[in-house]
Amino acid sequence: MSRIKEFNLPDLGEGLTEGEILAWLVKVGDVIELNQPIVEVETAKAAVEIPAKWAGQVHAIFHPEGSTVEVGTPIIAIDTDPGAGPIAQSTTGAPAAALPTPSAASLAAVEVAPAEGAIEPGLIGGPAPGGRTAVLVGYGPRTTAAKRRPRKGGAPAQPPAAPAAPVQAAPAPAAPVAPVSPAPAANGNGRAGGLVLAKPPVRKLAKDLGVDLGTLTGSGPQGSITREDVQRAASGTAAAAEPLTAAVPATAAASFGADREQRIPVKGVRKLTAENMSRSAFTAPHVTEFLTVDVTRAMKALDRLRERREWRDVRVSPLLLVAKAVLLAVKRHPMVNSTWAGDEIVVKDYVNLGIAAATERGLIVPNIKDAGRLSLRELADAMTGLVQTAKAGRTSPADMSAGTLTITNVGVFGVDTGTPILPPGESAILAFGAVRELPWVHKGKVKPRQVTTLGLSFDHRIIDGELGSKFLRDIGDFLADPEAALLAWT
Repeated sequence: MSRIKEFNLPDLGEGLTEGEILAWLVKVGDVIELNQPIVEVETAKAAVEIPAKWAGQVHAIFHPEGSTVEVGTPIIAIDTDPGAGPIAQSTTGAPAAALPTPSAASLAAVEVAPAEGAIEPGLIGGPAPGGRTAVLVGYGPRTTAAKRRPRKGGAPAQPPAAPAAPVQAAPAPAAPVAPVSPAPAANGNGRAGGLVLAKPPVRKLAKDLGVDLGTLTGSGPQGSITREDVQRAASGTAAAAEPLTAAVPATAAASFGADREQRIPVKGVRKLTAENMSRSAFTAPHVTEFLTVDVTRAMKALDRLRERREWRDVRVSPLLLVAKAVLLAVKRHPMVNSTWAGDEIVVKDYVNLGIAAATERGLIVPNIKDAGRLSLRELADAMTGLVQTAKAGRTSPADMSAGTLTITNVGVFGVDTGTPILPPGESAILAFGAVRELPWVHKGKVKPRQVTTLGLSFDHRIIDGELGSKFLRDIGDFLADPEAALLAWT
């Protein structure tokens, strides 16, 4: 059994097909333990750390940071028995199993050098008896200077080693030449003194625009060439090629070049969000209703809650009361917590409450499983953990799966409310707007009160206007006087 084991990118759940390598947590030569995190991968749903399946030593890393890899593709090779000696390399440079050193008898059978101009294979073994170079049967030492492939990473080629004395007569070898970096290729194939990192779409763009990748300095991960690098080079080339016929038009044209544009790849969370929102917007008939509520009593209730000793270390926010209001309203109107399944409606007796969270990776919606069974304190702790995990970029795909109803808190951005789009598979989503002090008619007089606006979007195939209105009204009633609603509803 081979001691070199290749670890493939696993399926991280929910049918994901690819992931982007955000950061390698190990490097070639590191000794690693079983289940030690080795790489951080971003999928369309979350950024996760993947642990090692075997203990051993990192033998090879196949994809640089920033590259997108399909599920099932090898990403790293691990030597599971590093104490057994060095690993032989194949002629292509790929990891190979350890090979035995050829015997003296087999080496003695090698008498003829390959024809001049033949490609020299990788040599295996040490010096053979009689001073000959140890090579595999069927190959022989070269008597002419060999052409070496440029090393990966742009290192200059090494001068050829002095050949051993041949058995048969051969021309004297040419004197070694000082290493010279090969000239950049002019056909856009990405080689310039070494392999230049560039994705296939970038190479095609360079070829179409006539840009030599070998002349560029990459600004992407690990020095990879990006579309912006190619476009900047193309813009500069075009500007140099065309003489300036008039100062003003030339200045105007230059001010709208690619150097003032930004192109953001659509991938990961942004890609999944775009696909989900487009599918939801054009498959579920959305209706949105709005309700403005005086939440002064709710804000005072939160203040009293914060003053209680057992709540002093708990994060208490208006969103906590909104979440509790939604969960209680679902008990009164179960049909809101359902899914359209074509020829049937699936009404769920549990609420996996999604809380939309804005993160550096984009908008994600993790959910609190079976939130309706939690006490107010348990709900507060769950919401705090959910938000902290999301902000740290550690939300797992499982935490974002199987949501049944969602709240989006647009009020944290100073927005009054919105018309949110339904997450796929859900029939309702509530937008919670900013709480503002506004003039409000209270007990027949205009007074400053704490006011917010709610926006409820729902799937009109399941929820008609009456049901949607009653559900939203119950949420508003709870927020208007939460203590009275708790006594009346529970």
